[in-house]
Amino acid sequence: MAGGACGGAGTPLGVSPRPTLARRVVAEAVGTALLLAAVVGSGIMGERLAAGNVAIALLANTMATGAALVALILTFGPISGAHFNPAVTLADAFQGGLRWPDVPAYVVVQVIGAFGGVAAAHLMFGEPIFFASRHARAGGAQVFSEFVATFGLLAVIWGCARLNASRVPFAVAAYITAAYWFTASTSFANPAVTLARSASDTFAGIRPADAPAFIAAQLAGAGAATSLFRWLTPGPGAETEPATMVHTERPAVERSLSQRGGQR
Repeated sequence: MAGGACGGAGTPLGVSPRPTLARRVVAEAVGTALLLAAVVGSGIMGERLAAGNVAIALLANTMATGAALVALILTFGPISGAHFNPAVTLADAFQGGLRWPDVPAYVVVQVIGAFGGVAAAHLMFGEPIFFASRHARAGGAQVFSEFVATFGLLAVIWGCARLNASRVPFAVAAYITAAYWFTASTSFANPAVTLARSASDTFAGIRPADAPAFIAAQLAGAGAATSLFRWLTPGPGAETEPATMVHTERPAVERSLSQRGGQR
């Protein structure tokens, strides 16, 4: 996650400086696009091969999404933090891990990347580039599911990153894989994903009319989890350092100093 020790003249020998904002937003755009290509593409493939068995289609969609999350967070985490999610970006900024001036760029490229990933999936399967979804996901149960799904996602991120950020990719993927099955909404848990999937009339789609309620619930869930962990775990000025989410630069700096026998 953006934060920790910064690059420049004070960066220890052998430790890469913090990536520029341009590199970070490109990483966010590409990572989000690949994530949506995995979500939507696997949904199309699963539905076509399942011969009407929705459970098999959902299982295929779930496995592909979980596997893609591990790979993409490991790939892009050291560059941008691998948010791929405006709710995560806002939560990280709220906790001081990402500078607020960087937030708009992150959010814009996440949305652009999400639509790009949907378009790529459609092109791969011979579908129209964009077409409004007719997949109804309305009602209080679905909306509450999105609150729970996003609350749990941010809780997993904050809780795992507190002790060992290297576990976050696996924990996030495991949680989303499970949440596909224990939430009525199949766990979108991401405003950019929700917007982009409204432009896909496929297995993974959501009606545009249902998207605003999902997004509101997602932001509320992210805010609730972040506020809870702000209280559960000490913040700046307490006995321990604040948590950041994914692959901070600080552990890399500390490892470098330790290997060289330096003083922290």
